[in-house]
Amino acid sequence: MKQIQIIMGTPVIVEIADRESRQELFDEVFDYFRYVDDKFSTYKSTSEISAINEGKIKKEEMSDDIKLVFKLSEETKKLTDGYFDIVTKAGKYDTSGLVKGWAIFNASNILKNHGIKNFFVEAGGDIQTSGINESGEPWCVGIQNPFSEKREVIKKVYLHKDEGIATSGNYVRGNHIYNPKDKNDSLADIVSITVIGPNIFEADRYATAAFAMGKKGIFFIEELEGFEGYSIDKDGQAIMTKGFDNYIKII
Repeated sequence: MKQIQIIMGTPVIVEIADRESRQELFDEVFDYFRYVDDKFSTYKSTSEISAINEGKIKKEEMSDDIKLVFKLSEETKKLTDGYFDIVTKAGKYDTSGLVKGWAIFNASNILKNHGIKNFFVEAGGDIQTSGINESGEPWCVGIQNPFSEKREVIKKVYLHKDEGIATSGNYVRGNHIYNPKDKNDSLADIVSITVIGPNIFEADRYATAAFAMGKKGIFFIEELEGFEGYSIDKDGQAIMTKGFDNYIKII
């Protein structure tokens, strides 16, 4: 059973392959995404993150989820040698480089807590899978051609049971990612980087940081244990980590 709703300004897709699939599960997951959007969206003047950016909410008044995401963001900044930063060029907070993967991960745990073992949760191209699909095969995910407006798939990958996959780039939303170490860096050398990790939270935050690193981002992913990556540069040339090929065919 598969359902799609537009939340966070993007399609949120939930597919449950278990027989225990029921409408209440979809409702709970979609409601959670709406909660996250209402709290973290920088596009909503009523969100908590907007109130923080406007100085209407003090640090000690922040909700527990905001405090947690800020803590995770600071942790990610340290793990990536400063290439991940939720403070924008304009000096405002924007947690989108981490919070979407965090939300997908938490939404997936909602399903797991209800005993669901085989599912697929996607928000804006970032995906968490668990188990197998309705055909009894690994979940298949397509990597989009960043130079095509027709959502052309240039590579299919098959995720192993319970993993996350995230793609970062500026080809869809424009220049929303920047290099915190060099704010004049146009990040034009690569157009996208896809990261597979043990879960979507980890894949998403490292994909954001790796893109901000430019050409050396794929080599950063190569050194991360349990992660694989696929980078496409401005000339359309792809570089993949050593183990990425294991995901290109069904295992």
